[in-house]
Amino acid sequence: QVQLVESGGGLVQAGGSLRLSCAASGSIFSINAMGWYRQAPGKQRELVATITSGGSTNYADSVKGRFTISRDNAKNTVYLQMNSLNSEDTAVYYCNAEGLSGSSFWGQGTLVTVSS
Repeated sequence: QVQLVESGGGLVQAGGSLRLSCAASGSIFSINAMGWYRQAPGKQRELVATITSGGSTNYADSVKGRFTISRDNAKNTVYLQMNSLNSEDTAVYYCNAEGLSGSSFWGQGTLVTVSS
């Protein structure tokens, strides 16, 4: 099992920045890729960004050039730096870890609200 705890969400004005953190614990040796997803009110959960154990990254088109995902393996933590935020970025952001066996783990989510 892997436990994920997100932090860093909050209220920010449009054009501002936030950094989300996701700390992993438990069977972290079994983690392959980690990522961030988000779910806005009335919408389905969608991919924001992922990063593999080797450091390869992938981003949704809507956040490319604005968001940066990174990981600190020594701290078992993944970060999401979010710049130039706009109202469409308002959502609950979830951290995800994909295990080598194909299992998937989720954090409890952290709310990001962008005011215009």
